[in-house]
Amino acid sequence: VNTAALSEHLIESELFGHVKGAFTGSDRNREGVFRKAHRGTLFLDEIGDMPVGVQTRLLRVLQEGVLTPVGSEEEIPVDVRVISATHQDLEAAIDQKRFRADLYFRLRGIEIKLPPLRARSEDILLLANHFLRSELSFSPQSTEALIRHPWPGNIRELK
Repeated sequence: VNTAALSEHLIESELFGHVKGAFTGSDRNREGVFRKAHRGTLFLDEIGDMPVGVQTRLLRVLQEGVLTPVGSEEEIPVDVRVISATHQDLEAAIDQKRFRADLYFRLRGIEIKLPPLRARSEDILLLANHFLRSELSFSPQSTEALIRHPWPGNIRELK
């Protein structure tokens, strides 16, 4: 789930589900991705952009293993492994009160810091060939241009 792409109201419904009539346009119940991922893994992308109100609800799900769909009082148990990613400096976001420290420590089981693509020029051709997925190949001039490019959009730009 790309958490940055959804408004606060929509992300709650997307993550935790909702019951029919919870808000205008909710004409049926919706499970939400946490329930769909029960006993599995859920990837939350751009978690550093998640609104603080949603962070509070997420923390509760992670700590207590239960969620409450929007518009409901029913607590539903869930067992989900969460993997998250962000381009934000979460420690700075905590200092600025944009990210909850307790959620940060709950999520930070294993941290993998990946340098930007421009700092890993040896990976550029491997990734480019992976994205190409064909019998085609890059000319020497194209290869040089790929390696020289600063890749401000990282792997998404390369793809």
